[in-house]
This record gives sequence, C-alpha cells and structure tokens, in this order.
Amino acid sequence: MKIAVIGTGYVGLVTGTCLAETGNDVLCIDINEEKVKQMQSGVVPIYEPHLENLFERNIKANRLKFSTNLQEGLNHGEIIFLALPTPEDEDGSADLKYILGVADDIGKLITDYKVVVDKSTVPVGTSDRVKEAISANAKVDFDVVSNPEFLREGFAVDDFLKPERIVIGSSSDKATALMQKLYKPFVRSGNPIIVMDEKSAELTKYAANAFLATKITFMNEIANFCEKVGADVDKVRIGMGTDSRIGKRFLFPGIGYGGSCFPKDVKALHKSGKDNSYNFEILEAVVNVNQEQKLALIPKIKGYFNSSLKGKNIAVWGLAFKPETDDIREAPALYTIETLLELGANITVFDPEAMPNVKRKFGDKINYAKDMYQPLKDTDALVICTEWSIFRTPDFSKMKSLMANNVIFDGRNLYDITDIKNEGFNYLSIGR
Repeated sequence: MKIAVIGTGYVGLVTGTCLAETGNDVLCIDINEEKVKQMQSGVVPIYEPHLENLFERNIKANRLKFSTNLQEGLNHGEIIFLALPTPEDEDGSADLKYILGVADDIGKLITDYKVVVDKSTVPVGTSDRVKEAISANAKVDFDVVSNPEFLREGFAVDDFLKPERIVIGSSSDKATALMQKLYKPFVRSGNPIIVMDEKSAELTKYAANAFLATKITFMNEIANFCEKVGADVDKVRIGMGTDSRIGKRFLFPGIGYGGSCFPKDVKALHKSGKDNSYNFEILEAVVNVNQEQKLALIPKIKGYFNSSLKGKNIAVWGLAFKPETDDIREAPALYTIETLLELGANITVFDPEAMPNVKRKFGDKINYAKDMYQPLKDTDALVICTEWSIFRTPDFSKMKSLMANNVIFDGRNLYDITDIKNEGFNYLSIGR
C-alpha cells in the first residue's frame, strides 16, 4: 500500500519505518528541510533502539522516502497519517494548531479519495474538527480515522511491530477495511484490532495514559508514606503486584514520571473534562503529586548536608526521563539539577544518550562526563535519576576509590539496601 506520514517525530518516524518494513511504500513529510536532508542521507534524527537498522534497510529498499512537499505526500499516499505535535497549551489543553493547519491544507490539495488518520494523541472530538477543516475546501470524498499510538519510548519499534492491540476509530466501512488491511501483518499472532467510533478511540488513548500515570503516582504516595511509618515499599509493591487485578507493572516508585506523553496527556484530559463540565479530581491530584515527586530527593540531600550545598560537587547519573531514550521532556533529572544549581552545588552529569539534549538546555552551567565513573572523582554525592541498565551493577570498589564522600541518593531504587550498605555506602532511596 502507498502511505504518507506527515510529521517525523518519535511517532511519525517509527510509524513510517515500521510500515515500510512490512512492504508498504512510505513517504514521510516534514517541514524541517535540514532534518529531511539528514534522513535522506540515512541519518536517524532520534535515538530509539532497533530503529536505525530498519530505517537503513527500508531506505536501501526504496520503501522509505522523505520530502518537505505536502502535495507530493498527498499524491503518493492512499492513507495519510497525521503524526504531528500536540503540545501543551498555557491552559493545559492540547494545542491542535499543527494538526488543524495541515488538515486545512489537505482539503485544498487532495484530488482523490484519501483516508486521513489521526495518529497523534488528541482530545475527544478532534476527528470531527479535522473533518470540518478538510471539508471546508475539499472537492473529493475522504474519511477521517482515529488510530491512536501506544508506543513506549525505548520500546517503540517492538510495540509497533508486535502490538498488544490496535485501536481504529472509524464510522466508514471503506476506511475501516483499508486500515484492517494495512495492519493485518502486525496481528498475525491473534492480538486484536478493535474497531470503535472516533470519539471512543480518542478517549481510549487518554484514558490509558492517565490510568498508568495514576498508578505510578499512587505508588509514589505509598512510598512517601512508607518513609513515615518505617515500611518498605519494595515489599509492599511485590505484595500488591501479585494480585492479578492490579498486576506488577507501573508499581515501581521513584522521582515521578516525565516524557512527552504522560504529563501533557493527563493535563489535557483534565482540561477536556473542565471544558465539558466535568472535574477529574483524581487527575488533578496526579498532576500535583507528580510535580512534587520530581524533587523528592532534594530534602534528603539537604538533610544530609545540613542544608549547606554551596560548593558541593554532585554527580548525576541519568538525564533522560526514562532509559533507552534521549528524550528529556519533563525529565525529573532536570528539575533536580536546576534546584541543586540554585543551592550552589557544582554538577557533573552522565547519561548514555541524553547529554546533547541537556547541553542545549543547560550549556556550561553544568559539566558533562565521558563515562559513568568520570563524574565521581572527588564528588561529595552521587544522585541517580534514571534507571539505565549500566547503572545497575557498577564497580562499587572503583566508585569508592573515586568519591570524596560515599553517599548515594537513588531516585529509582536500583540497589538492595543491605547489599549497598555492605559495600560501604550511605544510601538514601525512595520509600525504603
């Protein structure tokens, strides 16, 4: 099938590449000329495990191409995916200017039937607005479908190629049949393609992300309470997770969630509720608790140093909002670093992928290490903000030989408390 993907961020690039991998002829469109030239030359502009191999293979096979020309994309594709940004607006709502702007252009440019697919995470009713924007100028038939993505950064390729489910929001039999044909190769193992109305599909994505964010936030509250009463959140987590009604996933406490999805999606759903005279009180609490949780290590650090951090050398391991990505959007590490700088500390950081992005934000306000041990030389404390696998089994003897003060503040509970103390470290974590 001939596919056009408008937008080449995380979602658009993974979507286009994985659709090409199953034999489709895919043309990706982006207005950023420099980025398009980069991709045309075979350079992947984002870090996502396994993406580069698929990207290179499909470019060589001429199944994956790139352009800045929207008309070219519309002429090429029978199915047009909109994978455009929906950034958080000042009032917490999702800003739809990019999607609606492209929809307006599509109406002026299409010359034959198209299925226009909302792949971006959008509020309930967006498909109607896209349809109206296209209809204002279109002289041919078209359909608008909601097909929300459920891709986890760091696992996006696997999630696309082996989806747990595919949700299609469509009121058109013709569009539904085309979408089912497109996705059939991805569900050969029997995972469902769920067809529903457009509004239900749009809400499914928001509801899923809001629920997961709530689950994380609840465990963070339990962790904070564990510290008050002397319980161990790891034991509580295991006891809860073995209940099949609850499950083991998303029960790990820490210093809050970040990224491009959970923060803005929770706020957008909360705002959508207000716009429809409904107050999601749970989501309001989730937003507030998570914002505070991002700084959960700061009181522990201040307490250890008697609130005197001026001139202290602090090493930070992990900058991305989660492992296996270079995405630093709403990353708890950034909030921790900003606060430590305000308190007068000297910061040296290491992350396997995210340092270039952090450097664009902080510049020379902090120092950047070449490996995970370099920041530890003469440091007064190590702060762990992201649970990259390489941090799980470090050389503790080497760490002690480098550090001026053997104290670790762990925002992701990477180490067993007894083991780390036996290694000779003062160790402060979350909920234990």
